[in-house]
Amino acid sequence: MDLEIKKNITSNWFKILQNTICDSIVKLEKNKIHFRSTTWKRNPKKDEGGGEFKILENGKVFDKVGVNFSKVYGRFPKHFQKNIPGAQKDPRFWASGISVVMHMKNPLMPAMHFNTRYICTTHDWFGGGMDVTPSKIDKNEKKEFHKILKKMCDRHNKNYYKKYKKWCDQYFYLPHRNEARGIGGIFFDYKKKNFYKDFEFVRDVGVTFQLIFQNIILKKIKKKWTAKDKEIQFLKRGRYVEFNLLYDRGTKFGLQTGGNVEGILMSLPPLAKWK
Repeated sequence: MDLEIKKNITSNWFKILQNTICDSIVKLEKNKIHFRSTTWKRNPKKDEGGGEFKILENGKVFDKVGVNFSKVYGRFPKHFQKNIPGAQKDPRFWASGISVVMHMKNPLMPAMHFNTRYICTTHDWFGGGMDVTPSKIDKNEKKEFHKILKKMCDRHNKNYYKKYKKWCDQYFYLPHRNEARGIGGIFFDYKKKNFYKDFEFVRDVGVTFQLIFQNIILKKIKKKWTAKDKEIQFLKRGRYVEFNLLYDRGTKFGLQTGGNVEGILMSLPPLAKWK
């Protein structure tokens, strides 16, 4: 398949998925609150793509949720080229993706994150994943979450779940705290063996995330919580902030390639605490 066709169909899917996820979120809020949408350009002086980030805040279900779509292209900065496969040979790149981060009003509901992307240099590949970060671990929720992920992965390759779960556990880890960010999930990168099969898997990851976040929310939407629960959530959010600013690849990639700062930092919670 021609590379330009690959770019078009992947970016179109990410954009459709952004709209679908936002529609589901607004329905969970019973259509009483809506997203604030901002479009942006990577370079205001010439065409290097851009994107749209949508943020919903102060809902009944969500404290803050961001759903970011981007399609950007240009040249990697010289200091960044060595970090990206194929960029040292030719610094030109094209990248598109979707990223979702949910911070919940009810502290008994976990923070949830999902992203998928397609990147082209002299190579082209998919990356992405999803993970869940509860304030308090719910063993049944954790078991069900991983059961759904394994079932989804097994539809494509029986080795995916074990491989991508391990990668997620290694990636979403705070070495300075000596602790995991949450209860794991899946994480994959440099996926480029077969475009058709890899893209099918990436689409399934997106559809499965929609199933997972709606199931988790609907099971806990009416559960009562206390001020103590909220304080624990604020402290856990502090860990979330630490990871995203110190270690997250997506944050670093976006900031070092001229991405929209507000869109990149939409992953940060509206309020966090440390002690």
